[in-house]
Amino acid sequence: MPDMLIIGVVVLALAFDYVNGFHDTANAIATSVSTRALTPRVAVWMAAGLNFVGAMYSTGVAKTIGGDLVKSAQMVTQETIMAAMVGAIAWNLLTWWLGIPSSSSHALVGGVVGAVLVSRGADALNFDGILKIVASLILSPLVAMAVGFAIMTLIFWLFRDSMPTRVNSRFKRMQIISAAMMAFAHGSNDAQKAMGIITLALLSSGYISVLEVPLWVKIAAATAMGLGTAAGGWKIIHTMGSKIFKLEPSSGFAADLNSSIVVFGATLMHLPVSTTHVVSGSIMGVGTAKRIHAVRWGVAQQMLMAWVLTIPSTAVVSAIAYKIIHFIFS
Repeated sequence: MPDMLIIGVVVLALAFDYVNGFHDTANAIATSVSTRALTPRVAVWMAAGLNFVGAMYSTGVAKTIGGDLVKSAQMVTQETIMAAMVGAIAWNLLTWWLGIPSSSSHALVGGVVGAVLVSRGADALNFDGILKIVASLILSPLVAMAVGFAIMTLIFWLFRDSMPTRVNSRFKRMQIISAAMMAFAHGSNDAQKAMGIITLALLSSGYISVLEVPLWVKIAAATAMGLGTAAGGWKIIHTMGSKIFKLEPSSGFAADLNSSIVVFGATLMHLPVSTTHVVSGSIMGVGTAKRIHAVRWGVAQQMLMAWVLTIPSTAVVSAIAYKIIHFIFS
């Protein structure tokens, strides 16, 4: 029975990575698609490939996810981890269906918290680690908004005497580079979250003795993320690419460049961040640099509501899922 449970955890974690891939495709390519710097097909396949490469870059974020949410791997069971995955996947699928950009990272944290609370109680949670992760999730979009505003302001100043059509023509080509950077950064951070969950499950069940990500876990998670990205997430691409702020090649380049710097910087610091939040913050910051009323703040408000609801909603779903899973396997 334990073997079946660990297989279930691996399958669900890889399913989470796959859903994360097509849910978050917009993070890497929405700006370049909306400005027509890249065709959707080319953009999706480029993002899929670079998501895979980025996912193989390091395991620092995976160790943070695997080691900072609970006090000890021995305090969680495979049933608990399976329930956490069910909650996170369910929320991702719901927000994808509604076309609402939301955080897969928040969904994962909420799922783990809810499942652990109902299975082992609050004593099993590492609140210092959770606060560190939540702080990085909250601060990263604010940093992205501020730096995005600064980058776009600098671009406006540097090209203040240039013809807008000529400027946009140049930046349309540069967007290919910035979109590629964003795809790599997305893979380097997001794919590691499933790696961390699988590694935690392997450690808690005794298959490995230390919190080190096995090579097969890296390859499997990177592949799942790449395949999910290739599937695309067109509803969210539409929201990210046009509903928040009408992007031009120059502003699209600024948003992608800024997002890739913030996300990859977090990867280097072994901090999980929401690429959805970061890209959204970047777009808002870039739009504000042009004109504060150019940003559709109503859409931003809807997204903020989804972000606020993510952790408690996934926690509740995961708690219910744990009760069902525990009943089946007990």
